[in-house]
Amino acid sequence: MAGKIRVGVIGFAHMHINELMRQMHAQPGVEWVACADTVPTRPELVDAKNTRGWNKNAIALGELGIPKGYDDYREMLSKEKLDLVVFCPENSRHGEVAEAIAAHGAHMLTEKPMAASLSEALRMSRAADAAGVSLIVNWPITWSAAVRTAHRVINEGLIGDVWQVKWRAGSMGPLAYGSVHPGVDGTMVEITDIERGATWWHQADTGGGALLDYCCYGACLSRWFIGEPAVAANGMLANFRSHYGDADDNAVITVRFPRAIAILEATWTCLDHGVPEGPIIYGSTGTLVVDRAGGRQVLLLKRGRGSEPVEVELDHLPAGRETLGKEVMHHITTGEALHETLQMGFNLQAQAILDAGQRSAHSGKLELVNNGTWTIG
Repeated sequence: MAGKIRVGVIGFAHMHINELMRQMHAQPGVEWVACADTVPTRPELVDAKNTRGWNKNAIALGELGIPKGYDDYREMLSKEKLDLVVFCPENSRHGEVAEAIAAHGAHMLTEKPMAASLSEALRMSRAADAAGVSLIVNWPITWSAAVRTAHRVINEGLIGDVWQVKWRAGSMGPLAYGSVHPGVDGTMVEITDIERGATWWHQADTGGGALLDYCCYGACLSRWFIGEPAVAANGMLANFRSHYGDADDNAVITVRFPRAIAILEATWTCLDHGVPEGPIIYGSTGTLVVDRAGGRQVLLLKRGRGSEPVEVELDHLPAGRETLGKEVMHHITTGEALHETLQMGFNLQAQAILDAGQRSAHSGKLELVNNGTWTIG
């Protein structure tokens, strides 16, 4: 694809839209065209930092200067010529929006998780395949040098056969840090619980909840490190401290692979994890620990009793493809394959793990992972 890449934006529900837009904004050859939000089923009460109104007005139209804003994304697609659309609506609306973008003939970039359910993810992939466009799913952890290095170390057999992957991630919840807005006297005030509850994050039917927000990383990484599709999953959900919404604020999925297991933990009620979040990869001859404490990523190789942990020197990410924006532009302009974790087929397999975990949490039973006949690529 030669010349300018005309880019539009749909959906400001997920605050990660801001990073996706900034990544694309940094790329030469990008021409911003227009943006539009989806209409929430439940109106948000304030435009606090990182809520949908703030994401659109402060970042898209303000900081980045996208020239046009539409009230209806379908009108935007009908009136504008776009080569790429970045979209981050509510998780439950990924299928609807992806179908509309694909029908427009544009490539698509969204944020993890791929969708709220496997059926919605399949809806997205079928639309992309039918239109002959790329569907790119970003994972922030893909750009971690420690995680990339861990994958190389595993592939080189330096910890033997992988038999377990553990992942734990979380926070005090979305909009918990610095989400402020002007109060009645003009001073900045923190968003309240009632205002949080009006956001899609805390509504189960819009795809909110800690499981989709954080277990998704573990689904991605365990599939990538273990190197084969999962077989079955057990899931558990809870809402301990977020009763202003009906979505889970804690979740655990245990995943069975043919020759390994994974434990995926997610929380929105965590002041401090107390242990490395990981991933932690257990092999037959060694253990790898990714420790991200203090803002510095370290990869430790541990061999067991009597041996000291060894800090593994981290690989450099490939030049010219070391950021999401560069990777997307490289793919669009050259047609070369994306990094594996960003590919549509891979993300269907990660979504299948989440889907089985969700079904198990509601059924109380072990649920099989539906891998269909999807291939990575």
